[in-house]
Amino acid sequence: MSRSRRDIPVFDQPLIETHCHLDYLKERPLADTLAQSRAANIERIITIAVSPDNLAAVRQLTREADWLYGTQGIHPHDAAQYSDTVEAEIRTHGSDDKIVAIGEIGLDYYYDKADRKVQREVFRRQLQIACDLQQPVVIHSRDADDDTIAILKEFEASLNRRGVIHSFTSGLGLAEYALSENWCLGFNGIATFNKAENVRDIIRIAPIEQILLETDAPFLTPVPYRGKENAPFYLPFVAEKIAEVKDLPLLPVLQTTYDNSLRVFFSR
Repeated sequence: MSRSRRDIPVFDQPLIETHCHLDYLKERPLADTLAQSRAANIERIITIAVSPDNLAAVRQLTREADWLYGTQGIHPHDAAQYSDTVEAEIRTHGSDDKIVAIGEIGLDYYYDKADRKVQREVFRRQLQIACDLQQPVVIHSRDADDDTIAILKEFEASLNRRGVIHSFTSGLGLAEYALSENWCLGFNGIATFNKAENVRDIIRIAPIEQILLETDAPFLTPVPYRGKENAPFYLPFVAEKIAEVKDLPLLPVLQTTYDNSLRVFFSR
């Protein structure tokens, strides 16, 4: 944990929080989180669905404010809970007005909380939903680079809107494939961690036009607030780190990542 904390910077250029889990935040009331996020000039927040249990909760959260948006999808950890009924719910609500993507979906071979064959099947089924609904995708991939690439290749022709591989911690091979296929890479507080040089290496090679900012709150709180629950209002620290690592002026980084977010999630 950092011993020196400083005020959260507030930029004139607004930010878009592209990935958090508002229903998982426990440290403060939702109203306080939203007020502090507004004070940090967070213009929009996308809260992410991960399980059958929170699909409806995410939809409800999007009704709390006109600047809150959500996704519908099942995380690989919960792939064993996927069913025809769950799929029908995602299809029914996956193109609601405040739902901007299918996700968080993908593969996680690090924790292996679901059988890998089941994960791959559920990943494919949800990518097909994205194709059918013409929605972008929010992808989780951990220790599964080769299978992630292989499955995405199956959908190259039919997935007209790409999306983001979020919380990118994978290797150069997946990064190069994703960037060549017009996916964005999402970066969060991990970029500020002392031992995350592998992530910063990917930030250096990724075009700024294909980078999205996220927090993944309540997880992965950036320096200098490690040890506290993460929240969308810490997003400015991620933006500063991206600019530092890429050796770019801050304002163009803020403007370009903002435009990237609009392009990926809000252009229909």
